Amino acid sequence: MKHSAFLTVLAAVSATAALAAPVQAQTQALTRAQTQAAAQSAFMTQLNALCGQRFEGRVVTTDAADADFASQRLLMHVRDCSADEVRIPFWVGEDHSRTWVISRNGAGGLTLKHDHRDPDGTEHTLHWYGGDTTSEGSAERQDFPVDQFSIDLFNANNASVSTTNVWAVEVHPGQIFAYELRRANRHFRVEFDLTQPAKD
Repeated sequence: MKHSAFLTVLAAVSATAALAAPVQAQTQALTRAQTQAAAQSAFMTQLNALCGQRFEGRVVTTDAADADFASQRLLMHVRDCSADEVRIPFWVGEDHSRTWVISRNGAGGLTLKHDHRDPDGTEHTLHWYGGDTTSEGSAERQDFPVDQFSIDLFNANNASVSTTNVWAVEVHPGQIFAYELRRANRHFRVEFDLTQPAKD
């Protein structure tokens, strides 16, 4: 009789644990989603706080491929801002062809895209490439591994070296804004001084 009662109790405990496991998993997933949403909302808020301002920057990495960039005046202009999207034109000297677009996506994360135009305003061959966040990041930094659209675009246009790109954007209020690109044997980073908005 005692053995039978023990088995009954054991079965009940096992059933309770089995029922609790999915609930616990759902709770953990919800907590992760809430943490991600909070960090990324704070990041977008910090971007929006810069809206309407322009800042000068400089290349802080030493890759020889970036020598031309490093010799130019680099200027970013935070504009066209909302809670869901911020557009940031990035000027390299007289080249005004690039705009960074950071937006919320349908998967609950953030997306970085590069709006790249020819001088006449038409879309460049390599246009709208970028990536999506795969983690919550922080209020100061978000990472964007290359997305499938961009991989296909790069492969179709002799730019397969870029199919492992990871971009990052950082906002350190009152200090710097940074844009970064990394892949094997490649590191490009430009930092913009947020302490002195550009006047012209």
